[in-house]
Amino acid sequence: MLKKFLATTALGLSLMASPAGAEGLNIVFISHSSASNTFWQSVKKGFDDACAKVSATCQLVLTQQEGSVEQAVANLQAAIASKPDAIFVAIVDDKAYDNAIKEATDAGILVLAVNVDDSQGAKGNARKAFIGQGFVAAGYALAKAQSENFPKEGPLNLLVGVNAPGQTWSEQRAGGVKKFLEEYKAEHKDREINITRIDSATDLALTADRIGAYLNANPNTTAYFDTGYWEASVAKVLKDRGVAPGKVLLGGFDLVPEVLQQMQAGYVQVQVDQQPYMQGFMPVMETYLYKTAGLTPADIDTGQGIVTPKDVPAIMEMSKKGLR
Repeated sequence: MLKKFLATTALGLSLMASPAGAEGLNIVFISHSSASNTFWQSVKKGFDDACAKVSATCQLVLTQQEGSVEQAVANLQAAIASKPDAIFVAIVDDKAYDNAIKEATDAGILVLAVNVDDSQGAKGNARKAFIGQGFVAAGYALAKAQSENFPKEGPLNLLVGVNAPGQTWSEQRAGGVKKFLEEYKAEHKDREINITRIDSATDLALTADRIGAYLNANPNTTAYFDTGYWEASVAKVLKDRGVAPGKVLLGGFDLVPEVLQQMQAGYVQVQVDQQPYMQGFMPVMETYLYKTAGLTPADIDTGQGIVTPKDVPAIMEMSKKGLR
């Protein structure tokens, strides 16, 4: 769980960073996620550490409902009214944030897209730069890595879960996964390869229900690709049903504790890391340099690192420190 709630807005939860000098920068980070999303623990750790280094006063503002664009935009508007030096925002919708971000930039507030960007980047939104993962490339990398574990013979029935239909991060990751799978299918014309898309939700229990029901109806499913970390709940379903690890291949994104446990158990074979600590830390550093030295913020790709079970012991040690 995230460490401490210090303030509650009408639509979101505000998490204050480490104590900092009152004369320092004032930064607000607007997320589209709720406190139940464990991925944001490492983002907050990076954010807190960077804010402490530059004596900034910082807030990470979460939504009450996971993935709520409406709540996130309302929190963004409230942040603009407080006139901070900078706002970081996960732009999960190509239209919903546009007017508010233009209002902020017109008011002289530095706006950086962090974690999620407009699908058209700077062409689609007035934000100054993007710090986060290239989603299409990351999805492609996930599918390519998992393909090494595909059975060498027989049909392949591949399921792609879009956890948040319509939201940039989920659609683009799924698009990258599908791009590789379509290429793989074209290269293996001698095999029957079926690719299916499903709305898989952003809730562990709901994802378990939806994918569990799909597996009941389609017991010959070869692999399930998640666009987040919610395949961890599918691993639990498989384990509870007595299905052996690897019978249904699983892969997704982010190194949250639930996933690391299932990787150790052998149920999740491949995971992509987008380095959340860096996503919290680097935009603060860019803001500091912009405000103190006039250096223009630059895009930072936080990566598409492939993680397999052999990497888990070292990652778990870093996870205990909040770095992964």
